[in-house]
Amino acid sequence: MPAVVNKDECVGCGACVEVCPQEAITMDDIAIIDVNECIDCGACVDECPNGAITIKE
Repeated sequence: MPAVVNKDECVGCGACVEVCPQEAITMDDIAIIDVNECIDCGACVDECPNGAITIKE
């Protein structure tokens, strides 16, 4: 399952965009994850300072 952004927790800092090896994350006001590109590596989960990204099982 791809990573999921908690819209209430994301502050739009962009840290996840910088670490995504697949370039699967873009920013609007919050992070947007392209589920077709996400490989569930967890880099964004580890990098997010607010814990706004999780990988659903």
